[in-house]
Amino acid sequence: MSTLLEIKSSVLRQVQVCPSFRRRTEEEPASSSTEVQEPAAAAWKPGDGVEFFAQMRLILKKGESRQGLPCPEVLLRSSSPAPTEPVDPSRGLRALTQEEVEMLYEEALYTVLYRAGTMGPDQVDDQEALLSYLQQVFGTSPEEHAEAMERVKKAKAPTYALKVSVMRAKNLLAKDPNGFSDPYCMLGILPASGTLREPGPHKEQRFSFRKGSKRGGPLPAKCIQVTEVKSSTLNPVWKEHFLFEIEDVSTDQLHLDIWDHDDDVSLVEACRKLNEVIGLKGMSRYFKQIVKSARANGTSGPTEDHTDDFLGCLNIPIREVPVAGEDRWFKLEPRSSASRVQGDCQLVLKLITTQRDTSMSQRGRSGFLSYLLLLSRLLQFEHRAEEPNSSSWRGELSGPAVTVLCLHGAQSNLSALQLAVLHWQVSSRHHQIRTLDYGYLLGLLEDMQAHWEEAASLPQEQEEGLADSFSAFSEFGLRLLRQLRDYFPATNSTAVYRLELLLKCLGKLQLFQPSFEICPFETELNMDIAAALKRGNREWFDKLLNSQSPREQPGPQRLAGLVKLADTVYEDLQSCYGIYASLFHSIIKIDFFTLTFRQLERLVAEEAWVLTEELSPKMTLEVASGLFELYLTLADIQHFWSSIPGRDSRSLALAGIHAPFLPAVKLWLQVLRDQAKWRLQGAVDVDTMEPMDSSSKHSSSAATASLCFSHIQELWARLAWPDPAQAQGLGTQLSQDLCEATLFYTELLRKKVDTQPGAAGEAVSEPLCVVLNDVELLRKAAGQALRGLAWPEGAPGLEGVLPRPLLSCMQALDEDLQREARTVTAHLTSKMVGDIRKYVQHISLSPDSIQNEEAMAPLLKYLDEKLALLNASLVKENLSRVLEALWELLLQAILQALGANRDVSADFYGRFHFTLERLEEELRLHQCSTRECIEQYYLDKLKQRSLEHNRFGRLSVRCHYEAAEQRLAVEVLHAADLLPLDANGLSDPFVIVELGPPHLFPLVRSQRTQVKSRTLHPVYDELFYFSVPAEACRRRGACVLFTVMDHDWLSTNDFAGEAALGLGSIVGVARPQVGGSARAGQPVTLHLRRPRAQVRSALRMLEGRNNKEAQEFVKRLKELEKYMEADP
Repeated sequence: MSTLLEIKSSVLRQVQVCPSFRRRTEEEPASSSTEVQEPAAAAWKPGDGVEFFAQMRLILKKGESRQGLPCPEVLLRSSSPAPTEPVDPSRGLRALTQEEVEMLYEEALYTVLYRAGTMGPDQVDDQEALLSYLQQVFGTSPEEHAEAMERVKKAKAPTYALKVSVMRAKNLLAKDPNGFSDPYCMLGILPASGTLREPGPHKEQRFSFRKGSKRGGPLPAKCIQVTEVKSSTLNPVWKEHFLFEIEDVSTDQLHLDIWDHDDDVSLVEACRKLNEVIGLKGMSRYFKQIVKSARANGTSGPTEDHTDDFLGCLNIPIREVPVAGEDRWFKLEPRSSASRVQGDCQLVLKLITTQRDTSMSQRGRSGFLSYLLLLSRLLQFEHRAEEPNSSSWRGELSGPAVTVLCLHGAQSNLSALQLAVLHWQVSSRHHQIRTLDYGYLLGLLEDMQAHWEEAASLPQEQEEGLADSFSAFSEFGLRLLRQLRDYFPATNSTAVYRLELLLKCLGKLQLFQPSFEICPFETELNMDIAAALKRGNREWFDKLLNSQSPREQPGPQRLAGLVKLADTVYEDLQSCYGIYASLFHSIIKIDFFTLTFRQLERLVAEEAWVLTEELSPKMTLEVASGLFELYLTLADIQHFWSSIPGRDSRSLALAGIHAPFLPAVKLWLQVLRDQAKWRLQGAVDVDTMEPMDSSSKHSSSAATASLCFSHIQELWARLAWPDPAQAQGLGTQLSQDLCEATLFYTELLRKKVDTQPGAAGEAVSEPLCVVLNDVELLRKAAGQALRGLAWPEGAPGLEGVLPRPLLSCMQALDEDLQREARTVTAHLTSKMVGDIRKYVQHISLSPDSIQNEEAMAPLLKYLDEKLALLNASLVKENLSRVLEALWELLLQAILQALGANRDVSADFYGRFHFTLERLEEELRLHQCSTRECIEQYYLDKLKQRSLEHNRFGRLSVRCHYEAAEQRLAVEVLHAADLLPLDANGLSDPFVIVELGPPHLFPLVRSQRTQVKSRTLHPVYDELFYFSVPAEACRRRGACVLFTVMDHDWLSTNDFAGEAALGLGSIVGVARPQVGGSARAGQPVTLHLRRPRAQVRSALRMLEGRNNKEAQEFVKRLKELEKYMEADP
């Protein structure tokens, strides 16, 4: 009772300090902020509350998708084929005339007919197959093909030549005393007869690279070529290039000798080189050289040379040289079986033609141009064989095409760089008339870059052609980047990958820019790309503006389109940041996101400023709604910029954009207030005043009201008005509107429940319980929503502190709702007053011969029935309110009974003292949750004390906790003085060991000892382990329960007694285990007992609960109760 008085006085003090919101609205009837004004005729209609909040939910959902910075995984939603890129037939290579086509066809036939060298594994060696393929490529008829073949066969055969590059040698023999050699190469063409060919006719010299022929002698230069001498090395590097004419490709051979060059030296000079001698072999060579020098100084003639030593030779048939040429290491061979050589020599060989009897050659068309035209023809033919949508084609040519191009490139003596340039020129032009894979084009650029670094340069004409191809491709790429969103949409992973490859191609073009004498770009390419992107952004925005919000339309009609445009711009900026920005920055060093954001943000801001100025004089509710949604998107754009580290939104064109939107926001919030009331009215009208489902205890209207308040809170957070003073005004008004709507809802509920039929005659009214739960749910929802309406006050250090007006509003609303809950509670309990007085009077009139339990049994039964209904119908907070009210009613009824019976015995007062204790325990248990009741059941077992210690016997146990193994050890030692439960005056006892409460140890199963036959003093000495964490053992009510049973063979087992031991006090849980003993701790003697009424009251409380956990626990105990006998 004192507690209730203290609560009442505290509430009165709070009411005096902070008047309620309900009273404040009554005292200020003239206040415009609290009056519910009827909206204008053009406003939302009362029946549109559902539609209004549905639209608001869409606005909030739009904001939810804009939380945080976008990630590529979310944006890339499609892997479908990329959009088709534009093509222009006029951007390809010049179309050939019929005469030029015929000349090119003859050039290709000439190349195939006079091929020389060995075909590779990927090439076609069948001449007829190659000719047939060319006939298909050029589309010639059999007659035209036969005529062309006749002309080609009558033409003079080409003149062949062998290009030889002597690169290096390795691991040569050491011929000099210093352990090295001075190697040089002599090489020439060896005819089939074995003699070197002189340039004149019928002059033949027997082939011999003899020592008697001094270097630089009268041998012709065309017969033998000699490299430089590389001094003192066994791994010489020459990198010298030679050209030899070939008369018979099928029989001629390339012969190469490597010699060690030794100049004539005197005996004195040889002796001076003693310090260069290395090793014993070097010493032997040294003495030979001295003897040789002495002979040479004495007897040798001026033309004899005995000093050059043979190091190895090579013989390579011309017919074995591959068509595409080769770069390989050849193993050196000896001149005879007596020669000793070692090492390898690297040669680069290529068989070319120097004179070709074709129409193109006769007209001065270079092999470079012929190859370009032939490659273009073959590429077009091969690409036509692909599928129509062949943007993924990577230029894979067939075997005949590869063979023809390889033959022509080799015969035309085109370098690797020239071939790379030709393939890029033709493919990049072809891409502009029929799309290729950008990965293929990037590979061509990388191949050209690799050869560019090795080669010297290109002829001017060829470099100009390459520069033109660069300009054409970059122009094509810039045109695509201007329409970036059309051809490379950010949601398409395939298109984004193509964009990445295109940017890499453009980046490669930038690397070539410093290498050109004739620069193909007037400015830096990345500057051109930035300009193209800006132009593309503007064109995209203008197109969007003209389609969604054209300036010719009136302002109200333009508004909806401008909202869509702003949303589209925001989504585009997300794509720019999440997808495009990293590509442009990492590949071509352009800050695409900043460039695009600045441009689009400025354009959107300009349109918004103009439109708000036009619509301000024409403000209607529809216009306000559109402007409100537009402002939210503009604010999202600002927040998107500021959420990026290092970005400041104060420099944006949208800074300060909130000012012209303030009137629209105020008007929209007024609409929100009216719509909220209409929505609540509609929800209450259709409410059946029943719980929504089995898991909830409130009605549908409370869920609707809670959802509306949650939407209002989310909307305020999304609004995030930047001006603190204006935000305070808006927040204050919105909080007052929300409080007013809350009280409006409670009034609707009260009226609704008053009209419910049949509510007056029931002791526990379900509609009243639902109303009480609805009020409690709304109290929490409104409080949370009001806390979410906090606004920045501008003072530093006040983050997280509610503004005073908002705090005052929250306190006043909470008081009003608490008062409403108490009113409903009083109305609910008032129906039980008569019954409570009747049962209390029954206790007072009961004779002294009746036990206290029997006297108060009707009251307890009544309370159990009603409180079971209330427990099932009320939430926890409301159940506490009802229990407090019932306690007050019980106290008043008992005080009234005591006042009516003054001259009575002390037993009369003792009975009511017992009644108060039991009622207090009953109400306390009813206030507990199911798990708290179960815990209380075990706590009551721990608190039990047996009045007769030896009545049911004793049990000796020992427990400790092993922290290292995370397990509880329970040892059952022995029992004594057990009850005799068998006919022979003995028992067959065993002990069940289990841990409780079950929700603390859900995975632990009970264990049992062995049965000890025919004894009242069994000895067990059995150890049991339970794997449980120490934290669970420290929880409230945690204990180990020992149940002693008598085993019967032919009937059910008999209950002998039970005992409980709290786990919080055992060794290892309460304090660390010390010592090395595995069984620490002293034995504990527990007195067995039967459950008392106090324990059974908790069990009875659980029986009245309908939830699954309570029913399963009661069922388990009921099975155990089958074995229990009544107290003797």
